[in-house]
Amino acid sequence: MLEPKQRQLGGKAAILIASVLWGTTGTVASQAPSGVHAAATGSAGLALGGLLLLVTSRGIPARTRSEWWLLAAGAVAVAGYPITFYPAIARTGVAVATVITLGSAPVFAGLAAWAIGVARPNTRWTVATIAAVTGCAVLVLGSESTGVDPLGVALAACGGLSYAVYSLIGGRLITRGRPSGAVMGAMFGGAALLVLPVVLAASPSWLLTPRGATVALYLALCTTFTAYRLFGYGLRHTAVQVATTLTLTEPAVAALLGVLILDERLSAASWCGLAVLATGLAVLTTPTLSGGRGAPARSVRVIRPSMIEKRS
Repeated sequence: MLEPKQRQLGGKAAILIASVLWGTTGTVASQAPSGVHAAATGSAGLALGGLLLLVTSRGIPARTRSEWWLLAAGAVAVAGYPITFYPAIARTGVAVATVITLGSAPVFAGLAAWAIGVARPNTRWTVATIAAVTGCAVLVLGSESTGVDPLGVALAACGGLSYAVYSLIGGRLITRGRPSGAVMGAMFGGAALLVLPVVLAASPSWLLTPRGATVALYLALCTTFTAYRLFGYGLRHTAVQVATTLTLTEPAVAALLGVLILDERLSAASWCGLAVLATGLAVLTTPTLSGGRGAPARSVRVIRPSMIEKRS
């Protein structure tokens, strides 16, 4: 039986691995056949991966009408992500779109959780998130090839909101004891059906080409099925505000892949941004002594009610 602290670290590790997989999304999607709409590329990966998550999930993730409504809202939020995020990449570039989406997500998640009374952001989360978001901003602003498109920025922010919403809904259902695999399967399976018209409207013949099939299968199996299985497990042991901050690993991975694979160049300022981002993640993931009012047990109360500190 794992100790609470081990479960916390295991949950954070799962989210970090998922974030590394997500960091490959932009590079892989850029290899899709020319002429394919960006939203269709992302929707194809979600449709295949979401249905796979649905058919491999076990259990019924909802027992009340309110929980069914939560699942429906989560499915809509999931469907909104590829429809906004991938076009944002096409308009404003992988680095800028990824940073805006992932940088805004923890802010949306923390504020939403606070607004509905689910959790109150603690000092550690606030400091780590500020450091991570600052690092992301420096990473992009210091890039020698940064191009900013207003509509692309707006779409990326909508992607961040979508991500925060379905993360919060998924975390809330998992907190109530619903199986994480079933919750993810239901939300992503529903989203798969919602985005299917986007795939069909874009002439899906590209999926039959070797390159198109490879891109779609990778997005489905790696960045959707595997990554969200890991993410669902991580949400069981990690507060959603912490989870969304940990996923700021994604833009760092995306930037490094751009350098190593796509021959993009990063300035000294961008490398400094990566260092600040890594520092923020280290603050968030490094264990602290228990028992104090800023201890990890307080930060995971959303996911693990049994680990809540007793109020004096």
